[in-house]
Amino acid sequence: MPVFRLDKRLLFPPPDMAEADGLLAVGGDLSPQRLLLAYSMGIFPWFDEPPILWWSPDPRVIIEPHKLKISRRLARTLRSGRFTVTIDRAFAEVIRLCAGVPRAGQSGTWITPAMEDAYVRLFQRGFAHSVECWRGTKLAGGIYGVSLGRCFFGESMFHRETDASKVALAGLMDHLRRRGFAFLDCQLPSSHLASLGAIEISRRDFLLRMKKGEVAPGIPSSPSPF
Repeated sequence: MPVFRLDKRLLFPPPDMAEADGLLAVGGDLSPQRLLLAYSMGIFPWFDEPPILWWSPDPRVIIEPHKLKISRRLARTLRSGRFTVTIDRAFAEVIRLCAGVPRAGQSGTWITPAMEDAYVRLFQRGFAHSVECWRGTKLAGGIYGVSLGRCFFGESMFHRETDASKVALAGLMDHLRRRGFAFLDCQLPSSHLASLGAIEISRRDFLLRMKKGEVAPGIPSSPSPF
């Protein structure tokens, strides 16, 4: 299938027209309106240099809030009280550290300054959120993403201390479970995510679950409660 080139119009092709690897479209911009339209259709941006690439992979990876796997070590860490978890206290710092903290087996980052600015704008409008994991006054780990309806679309996480990102994830999943969210979107598979309870589902199933999670294609006029 062809990869679509976007222009100034706020539109995307149907997600099922994506390439086998999930690539759907090229170009466009990172305006809040375009990002919200993309997420509402099960599409997300992922690129390390221009042009912007838009993806809708099949299969898709999710974690259901009540099915997060907590290892014995993580359970001990959570019981220890070593870390404190907060929500939306340091969004800009979380995304900056997601971009800047080195990751094993990776060089560079896809979270460019333009991406940082775009998601900070979504945060300021109430659509993006962060969960922070603190060791005293030091930000030890965190995760951020976009919330629409009862679905949370995870973007990235980081840690500067062992288990700190997992503690942030556990805090996020507990928050989503208590508020009746349908799933956390993890986008693409990895052995690390599988160990935490992530499952692969078809794109079709993912879009159906989005609908059940009260996400309809379009640009929402206001954020849903998070």
